[in-house]
Amino acid sequence: MIRRAFPILGVLTAALLSYGLYEALIGAHTEQTMGDVQRIFYYHVPSAWTAFLLFGVNFVASVVYLIRRSIKADIIALATAEVGVVFCTVVLVTGPIWARPVWGIWWTWDVRLTSTLVLWLIYVSYLILRRFSSSGQTPLLAAVVAIFGALDVPLVYFSIRFFRTQHPQPVIGGEGSIDPKMWQALLINWAGFLCFACLVCWSRYRLELLQREVEETEALEALLDSRSAR
Repeated sequence: MIRRAFPILGVLTAALLSYGLYEALIGAHTEQTMGDVQRIFYYHVPSAWTAFLLFGVNFVASVVYLIRRSIKADIIALATAEVGVVFCTVVLVTGPIWARPVWGIWWTWDVRLTSTLVLWLIYVSYLILRRFSSSGQTPLLAAVVAIFGALDVPLVYFSIRFFRTQHPQPVIGGEGSIDPKMWQALLINWAGFLCFACLVCWSRYRLELLQREVEETEALEALLDSRSAR
């Protein structure tokens, strides 16, 4: 059943991303003030939402690991952190590309941009810890770092509501409004990004689980060989 679902999800992801690309470049109306550069919005915002969601799953999985020491929860935390960093990187790259023609600057150290950069750095540090630390306490330390990093997500999200920033005020859930065609293009792209994130996380989870099973088998074989050599 799971093996059948994977290619179906792959086809659905490709269809949503293709249709989302059409909607973003052609279907959605051109924004009157910013022009075509505003179309980055359909990738910048869904990437941010997807990253926040993945970091949220990472937070829950990390808490579960701290409580139950569940290997599967630890693998889920690792996979979602890896994919979340990729989407957060997209946010940090598309933001300045959008800002340069609109604001006249690539970057400014306001609360929204700085807190997003800090969020990215925390989770990059998390991945570096997971990659290069060989201590048996690495998953435990990584879970603590992940929980600490998740605390920055609300700050990033609400920063433009609580502070005066260069970043535009929200048009979704705020005082602004969004054209229905723009809203449609945004949701389709977000759906595509979510499916893609699930696809990659699923693959990464299976790969990491298999790798740990192999490492466990090799360690057991080495232990048996050492005992037989005695």
